[in-house]
Amino acid sequence: MYKPVTPLLAADILIELIDLPERPFVLIERANPPFGWAVPGGFVDVGETVENAAIREAKEETSLDVNLTVLLGLYSNPKRDPRNHTVTAVYIAEARGLPVAADDAKHCGIFTFDNLPGELAFDHAQVLADYRCYRTTGKVTPLRF
Repeated sequence: MYKPVTPLLAADILIELIDLPERPFVLIERANPPFGWAVPGGFVDVGETVENAAIREAKEETSLDVNLTVLLGLYSNPKRDPRNHTVTAVYIAEARGLPVAADDAKHCGIFTFDNLPGELAFDHAQVLADYRCYRTTGKVTPLRF
């Protein structure tokens, strides 16, 4: 039977810490290439929903239990991940407590838009710009062709 060759599927999660002032968000410093700071996330397992993958990846990388609130957008630029053509669904989630780095996260950081780290992995500068727009306007990511 013919099996099409398709992009890999991932889920990323912007975790807002709702028990801290200004609802800061969590980024991880990647322990594996490509290095840099990133929105927590990872690949969807076969037989798993994208939403469940987001919840699992948040727990694995930050040790936080999250509640998904919004699908911010889909990111599918073939060049967004230097390893493979990867499509990701980016969710916004809420959590309480402080993150602890685990799995393939070298470090966890708590950030606002005023103190972002310098080197962001993948297309996460664009993801964070879209997230900032959402926080300001309530509008999710626009379609990009």
